[in-house]
Parts: sequence; C-alpha cells; structure tokens
Amino acid sequence: MSRDLNVAKRYARALFEVAKERNAVSQVEEELRAVSAAFDSNRDLQKLVQHPGIDVDVKKGLLKQLFENNVSDMVYNTLQLLVDRGREDILGALKLYFTDIANEALGQANATVYTPFELSETELSQIKDQFGKITGKTIRVDSVIDKSLLGGIQVRIGDRLYDGSLSGKLQRIQKVLNQSQAL
Repeated sequence: MSRDLNVAKRYARALFEVAKERNAVSQVEEELRAVSAAFDSNRDLQKLVQHPGIDVDVKKGLLKQLFENNVSDMVYNTLQLLVDRGREDILGALKLYFTDIANEALGQANATVYTPFELSETELSQIKDQFGKITGKTIRVDSVIDKSLLGGIQVRIGDRLYDGSLSGKLQRIQKVLNQSQAL
C-alpha cells in the first residue's frame, strides 16, 4: 500500500508541474475533485475501471466517453496513463496529494468547519479571516453540520482540530475536575 501512495505522490507532483506551467492549478484541482466524486458516487463504474479482467482499451474507451470533453487534456491524459499503467486504484490518493501540493505551493489550506447548524456566508467569511491570520494561509472552508455538537464550532485544518464547541469545553472541564480529584 505504501508503494501505491508513493506512486500517487509522483503522479500528483508531475500533474501539478504541468498544471503550474499552464496556470491551471485550480482548474485541475476542481476537475480531479469532480472525477473522483464521479467514481465515489458510482461504485459500479469504479469496479469496472479497476477490474483486472477488463481490457485496457475498453477502460480507456469508457473514460473517453465520460471525461474527454468534460475535463482538461491534463486530467484526461492522466486518467488514460493511470489505466495504461494499471494504476486506476490510486486516483483518490492522487487527488488528495495534488490538493496538498497545490495548497502548499499557493499558500492555501482547506478547513472543515463543524457546527450544529448552518452558518451564513458572513460567518464563514469571518472564520476564513480568523483562521487565515492564525495559519498565515488563505483558507478555503467546507461547512459540515454535526448535530452531535451542542453549540460552538470545531475547525479542522490538516491534522489540527480547533475545538470551540460546547461539548469540547465540557470535556475539558470534566478532565480538569477528574485530575483535581486524583490529587
């Protein structure tokens, strides 16, 4: 598995370099996200393209029908290359690594904001600004409604979780009280 991840990183790096030369990094990232979503939402398509018993030309024909006129030649050629090399299963990892490489190069970060209710555009903008100051990067926000939160928000940027939720605060209070009783 780690070999596949290394391969996905190399493909992502190469695709990023081509996209950067053509000033199309954001476009390629969006197209990879759309292609990956198409495979994620259609398990039959995913199984068909990844099946080792299906001829490469059949797989490439299917990809041509689905994506040739819907994505840039950079993404389309990458898909074709993955099929040629028997690497169809690394598409998801390639998308993730491409996003990481692009974010790093462009000074961006993706943030997932968890709240018990939907946030307004103004509130999301304030979160972007505040966490942009904290991280020193341009923040792109995805909002997720999590009914298990009692109130407040949680923000995940990369592997960091900023927990300003009411349930998180209650857990921290409980931990402090348990530690003080242990003394």
